[in-house]
Amino acid sequence: MSDMKIRRAEIKDIPGILKLLIQVDMVHHNGRPDLFKGPATKYNAEELAVIIADENTPVFVCVDEQEKVLAHAFCISKQEKDDPVLTDIRTLYIDDICVDEEARGKHIGSMIYNEVLRYAKEQGFYNITLNVWSCNPGAVKFYEAMGLIPQKICMEKVLEDKLELL
Repeated sequence: MSDMKIRRAEIKDIPGILKLLIQVDMVHHNGRPDLFKGPATKYNAEELAVIIADENTPVFVCVDEQEKVLAHAFCISKQEKDDPVLTDIRTLYIDDICVDEEARGKHIGSMIYNEVLRYAKEQGFYNITLNVWSCNPGAVKFYEAMGLIPQKICMEKVLEDKLELL
């Protein structure tokens, strides 16, 4: 693992990030084809360039010695201000973590998550949050192994007549 490094994403990483975003979408599409079109990316190259340049949306990548993107972690700085119910804590929301399916089993996910954790502590965030789809039990297990616990649960009921669309 010494030939891999975690760093902030750069414009040159966009093609590798786009490849990983398709993998993320396909995991979700395979688990919930009623919701996810597949294969697709939630951001295009131009949107990624803006996200990478924004200090409020840090993106981390794990790259190998040839600078090939092996993993990414998209983060968003969030803070509720003057909410009548919620406190003004700063949260680092993990919008997406993906390890290239060809690079799994090398603890890259742990490495990139630990970099996000280090960054959050260094920047004075109160907590880290994320959403994980229940159709992705591997991700649930990974996040639990990283010490995350449920904060809230989103529930649904698919209406019977909508099931015919599947």
